[in-house]
Amino acid sequence: MKLTILGCFSASPSKNHFPSAQILEIGGTNVLIDCGEGTQIQLRRCGIKFNSIEHIFISHLHGDHFFGLPGLISTFRLLGRIKPLNIYGPIGIKKAIILMLKLGDSWTNYDLRFIELESLDPVLLLESERFSVKTIPLNHRIYTNGFLFKEIKNERKLLINKLLKLGIDKTQFSGIKKGNDGINAVGEIIKNIELTESKPKDISYAYCSDTCFNPIIIDLIKKCNVLYHESTFLDSHKDLAEKTKHSTAKQAAEIAKLAKVEKLILGHFSSRYKNLNSFQNQAKEIFDNVELASDGKVFNF
Repeated sequence: MKLTILGCFSASPSKNHFPSAQILEIGGTNVLIDCGEGTQIQLRRCGIKFNSIEHIFISHLHGDHFFGLPGLISTFRLLGRIKPLNIYGPIGIKKAIILMLKLGDSWTNYDLRFIELESLDPVLLLESERFSVKTIPLNHRIYTNGFLFKEIKNERKLLINKLLKLGIDKTQFSGIKKGNDGINAVGEIIKNIELTESKPKDISYAYCSDTCFNPIIIDLIKKCNVLYHESTFLDSHKDLAEKTKHSTAKQAAEIAKLAKVEKLILGHFSSRYKNLNSFQNQAKEIFDNVELASDGKVFNF
């Protein structure tokens, strides 16, 4: 997986910071997670091809998470997009987008496929041979979902030196990766387990956008490789976090610790803070492996 942070600040954009948007490269596919204002600019800056985006996942209908979507849909049309675009988001997202297109007498020449969500329980949204996506119900001021992405590792790793020593032809390598046995130069069958290492573990990424401290999600994200969790406030503004149903850096770290994830990425920072290092410092009091999101930053895992 490759995660590119397009924007990671809350509320309105500024000259140097953009609201929520991410590109996740998973199973050979690019998906867009949230689409705040300025997403198109950041896609350009990060060198991501617009037409590579297959799916868009919108967590909730607050402007800093989807106001960039109408413009992106329009740009897709201007760029000559033909293939369908799948948009997953709360009920109301279709009405909002279609109304804007209708008022502007501007229609797409490609299919917009809306998959609207309303369940308060986890839902499997997408499943292929390469990856799956499930919702993570969150607790915010309006209906909100996070998303759990899992990249499925189907191929085993070849023991190349042993394959060559046994005289197994390279034309068999692809099938052996998928679990087939091998046949050596004299026609003997060699069991797959002797030719490969164990299948790599699936890789999981949990995206938890706007939410108050919500232990209910712990079982849903248990032992995932990477957790992105909003941390709008520092501990000094814990009262604001409770009032607005957001989280502090320490609360995000507590979720990461209880869920036993490998890495925590903090984001959705309030613009009131000038020194973001305080977010990492406070989170590390509870959970060791903490990194800060920043616009344009890339994570590989």
